[in-house]
Order: sequence, then structure tokens, then C-alpha cells
Amino acid sequence: MKTTIIALTLALGATAIPHVKRDDSASAIDDTTVLNFALTLEHLENTFYSEALKKFSQADFENAGLPSHAYNRFSQVAEHEAAHVAFLSKALGSNATQPCNYSFSYTDPVSFVALSQVIEGVGTSAYTGAAQYITSKSYLTAAASVLATEARHASWVASAVNKFAGWSGALDIPLGLNEVYTIAAAFITSCPSTNPALPVKAYPTLSVTTAPYSPGQSISLQYTPSTLVADGTALYVAFYTGLSVEYAKLENNKVVVPTDLRGQVYAVVTTNGTAVDGTNTIAGPTILVFEFDSAGKLTM
Repeated sequence: MKTTIIALTLALGATAIPHVKRDDSASAIDDTTVLNFALTLEHLENTFYSEALKKFSQADFENAGLPSHAYNRFSQVAEHEAAHVAFLSKALGSNATQPCNYSFSYTDPVSFVALSQVIEGVGTSAYTGAAQYITSKSYLTAAASVLATEARHASWVASAVNKFAGWSGALDIPLGLNEVYTIAAAFITSCPSTNPALPVKAYPTLSVTTAPYSPGQSISLQYTPSTLVADGTALYVAFYTGLSVEYAKLENNKVVVPTDLRGQVYAVVTTNGTAVDGTNTIAGPTILVFEFDSAGKLTM
């Protein structure tokens, strides 16, 4: 299962500092924007689960070696995502964004479950990062309720199905809107032209070309920056873990992964080795998964 997660996430000198507001323009973000951004993600998740559960049966899950209860539990998760879509759509009324067309990279129940773990983790990070922009207390409470459910999904998939840790550490990772959209855009093929425009942009894709990988290892990265970087410009990789960022020098498209990373981690390429934000992000984020056992030791 670890190999499957690595393959899926590839398709997608440390100073610890908070990094919630790295890449967003707060002046362009109001409650309606945040709710529509959340609805964009919920449409994606809703489609992800509904399509997979139509494609695979409980027998398919069991024949793939997954727990006998997994299919029905995923059916409940699918119901939750549909309820999130209905809830947010009702709150937004005529301003609600509509679902897009999507393409997901799973090919069987095992790869579906692996991708589910990653998507639920991203959903948790998305709500955590966006909460700061909500001014209405009732909307904030509603978002917190959805966030809690997304986190329960992520923990259940990781621990009960994939037999991994149900968390990455004491603190979860907040992602900026652009960073979340960059990950989501990899699954979106087209959207209705009538959908309200969101003040977000996708950064160039970043991927890891070394497999398997682990903390302390030198790994190779691949990306195509949308803007030219002058020759000789120093580049760094910022690793998001909890509420902290750890930086490492990128040389010849290779970087040494910090040794203390655990769980689901996000990485971006930046020209700033101390404070990453939207003005200096070159590519990413990509998702790295460093699973560990009950003793806290890495599992390879």
C-alpha cells in the first residue's frame, strides 16, 4: 500500500515559522469566496467517491485485500461529501459554484483508497488554512464542523484501511488557497464558464522522481516554472509540516529531505530560504507521505 501512495503522490537547515498566509490576497477574499472555494473542493470529493463506488463493488474491495467493512464505510463517506455539497450550495444559493469535470488517477480499489487518504488530508489542510478568512461566526462554526468530519475521514482511511498512523503529528498543516487549488487543478479537466471566478491561481506542477524516498535522503524534483528564474538564483524547497516550514537548499534539482519529517508533508520550490509566499513560489506543492509505526519509527 505504501508503494501505491508514493506513486500517486508523485503524480502530484530548518527554521520553524507559521505559514498560514503565504500565498493569498486577503483583500479579494470574503465569506462567499471562501464558501465557494470549499464547495469547489466538496464537488471534487463528491465526484471522486460517487464514481469509484459505482465502478467497484464490495467484492472488488475484498478481493483486493481490503477490510470487509471498507466498502460500506466509504459509502458513508460518500454520503457525507454529498451532504457537504448540499449544505454549502444551500448557504450560497444562486452564488453557488457548480461541479466541474474531473479525472482521477486510481485504477483499482487499492489505488482508490490510497488517493482517498491523500485527498482527505488535503481537504483538512484546505479548511484549516481558509478558516482565517471567514468573518461570519455562523459560517465559521459550519466550516469547523465540516473540517472535523474531513479530519475524521482522513484519520479513518489512514488507520483503519491503510493501517498507517491516523495523524501526522500534534498540529495539522494549513494550506493557502493557491496551494490547495494547485493540487485540486491536477484533477480538474474543465469547469462551467458560468462558475463564479475565484481569486486563486495554480502554481506550476512539482513532482518527485525518486522512489521510494525517506527523510534524510537526497531526492530529485521535476518542475517547469511559469516564470524565468535568473541563472545563479538560489533555490530552496520549503517543507510544510504542522504549523512550521523547514527549508533545504535545492541544487541541480536535488534536495535532502529533513530527517524529522513524518506523515503527510507538502513541499514547494521557492527562491526564499526563510519565508515562502506567493511572490517567491516557483512550483508546487507536491505531497510526500512518510508513514511511521506506533513507536514513531518510519515504515519503508
